[in-house]
Amino acid sequence: MTMHSFEQLITSFEMRFKVRHFPEQPATLYDPSQYILGIGGKRVRPVMCLMGNELFDHIKDAAWEVATAVELFHNFTLIHDDIMDQAPLRRGMETVHTKYGTNTALLAGDVVMIMAYEYLRKVDPVLLPSILTVFNKTALEVSEGQQLDMDFEKRDSVLLSEYLEMITLKTSVLIAASLKMGALIGGAGEGNAHHLYEFGKYLGIAFQVQDDYLDAFGDPAKFGKQVGGDIIANKKTFLMIHAMETAGEADRNRLLELQNYSGADKVSEVLKLFKKTGIDEWAMSLKNEYLEKAYDHLERIAVMNKRKEPLRELASFLVQRSY
Repeated sequence: MTMHSFEQLITSFEMRFKVRHFPEQPATLYDPSQYILGIGGKRVRPVMCLMGNELFDHIKDAAWEVATAVELFHNFTLIHDDIMDQAPLRRGMETVHTKYGTNTALLAGDVVMIMAYEYLRKVDPVLLPSILTVFNKTALEVSEGQQLDMDFEKRDSVLLSEYLEMITLKTSVLIAASLKMGALIGGAGEGNAHHLYEFGKYLGIAFQVQDDYLDAFGDPAKFGKQVGGDIIANKKTFLMIHAMETAGEADRNRLLELQNYSGADKVSEVLKLFKKTGIDEWAMSLKNEYLEKAYDHLERIAVMNKRKEPLRELASFLVQRSY
């Protein structure tokens, strides 16, 4: 059987997903729900569901339904995250609450989530309980991660272990669950499905380390957003937490001072202290540590090595990108 590449599956998924998923009326509710889907995105999570299926068998109809549900759920979280972050733009376009108002955005987000369950409802009744178990557990965990993220904003310091837990919940579990649900559709046993879940979880953490690194040290022309945005917003990222844990007393105090500073040189001053603590090398080492854990679980999956190649290529793309 010929395996599809990540890019091929993105193209196929986009073609299927580019339909109206909501009724026409009332337009004041359903147009905002459709609007968020048009902003676009990488579609990484739904395609991972398809790849999880194809690792074990040809892509089944149920995988497309679950992939659509995953993408709808992800967009539901984006609408609500943007409200919580008071973000005016997403991918250069107005966020839903900016364009339509906060109250409508809340309802539109709810509608997107409900529609995700409509797609899940189409899955074979024999398979549905196991899919729903994974989906519902993940939906709760993503909410827990978002709450922890907000809790951390009110604290002066966060331990690296706490940040790892938050990132795992907020970012990694949806990647992991997408792969696992695809695997279950493809007929994988519990052991293989578990290893694929762990592969996705550790890959998600490595991806976030890379994202935090690029926010500080990336090329703005390639990264597509303001470099140093996390520093300006005083976010407690992998880099900031490690700097606070390893810097000398004077440098730690300076980092704390800079959190209350809004001058034009804030980013450059923080980056100097980051470099002084060797944080750029540390971040790359941490990323590779989690990538190795991901690959270790991928190796343990009992299918032919050749079938794993698209997932290896995807992992390499996600964590070695410069944007």
